[in-house]
Amino acid sequence: MINNPKYGICFLLVFTVHFAIAQIQKSTFEYAVVENEKLYLDVYKNQAAIDNKQPVLIWMHGGGFSVGARDNDVDVRFMEEVAERGYTAVSISYRLLRKDTETGFGCDCPAEIKRQVFREAAKDFWKAVAYVYQNAKKLKIDTTNIIVGGSSAGAEGVMNAIYLRDWVFEYTNSKEFRDIDSIPIAGVLSFAGAVVDQRYINEDTAVPGLFYHGVKDNLVPYGTAPHHYCSPERAGYIWLDGAFSVHQKLNELQTPNVLVTYTEGKHEISGVPFNDLDLLFKWMNRLFIEKEVIQAHLIKENKIE
Repeated sequence: MINNPKYGICFLLVFTVHFAIAQIQKSTFEYAVVENEKLYLDVYKNQAAIDNKQPVLIWMHGGGFSVGARDNDVDVRFMEEVAERGYTAVSISYRLLRKDTETGFGCDCPAEIKRQVFREAAKDFWKAVAYVYQNAKKLKIDTTNIIVGGSSAGAEGVMNAIYLRDWVFEYTNSKEFRDIDSIPIAGVLSFAGAVVDQRYINEDTAVPGLFYHGVKDNLVPYGTAPHHYCSPERAGYIWLDGAFSVHQKLNELQTPNVLVTYTEGKHEISGVPFNDLDLLFKWMNRLFIEKEVIQAHLIKENKIE
């Protein structure tokens, strides 16, 4: 039908998409107040399944910890797609700690500040996860299927939160840490994300993952390399482990995961692969819902669209 140029069929496709989107209900909640800043999350549900307990995807937007919003056009479209496919979708706001700063989050931002931003973003994310978990009955969430994900800076926040939670909470046995450590996470979805150091990942923190990344990413390294490829003399020189390195570490720990590599892809792979959502949700369902034991590496030459 898509290849048929007749106007009648084109009209039918437009009508179908409009009808599907009209079935999505969005609700907004305040999930935390951190340093006097109110943080919100948007919950998207398909009205046709509004009373059903569903798996959930909790999503963190990108933007270099400087810009971006939970309700940007691309992420709203993605959240609606997620809800259409049988999940509850949750898009969160978090503190943009590098907003309106002179050095941003690039090579002039000191490495120690970068590490602290990763920590604080991860803590904000855990507060959102805890809110969803604690309100699972009201939100009709299946707590055995909590999936977390993000794009670019959001993916970095999420991956550090889940895989490096000991490091994030600085190895303290605080009540905050004990509360989040008991929340079961079914999987991590990352578009062009990375962690501070994959060596922190262990059997307790290894969670199944689905990773999208471009080999030629010039901001967030695909493997192990400096963030933004900063030179050693720059203040922002810090090494990160991208999707390929995390994929290798999870393989060593015998943790299910799938890496989708775009050989010609740069940082645009942080975008949602709307042209390939069937593949995305196939792997999400197999890895995170059906709990299949899979370790795979898919190679794609074309760039994301």
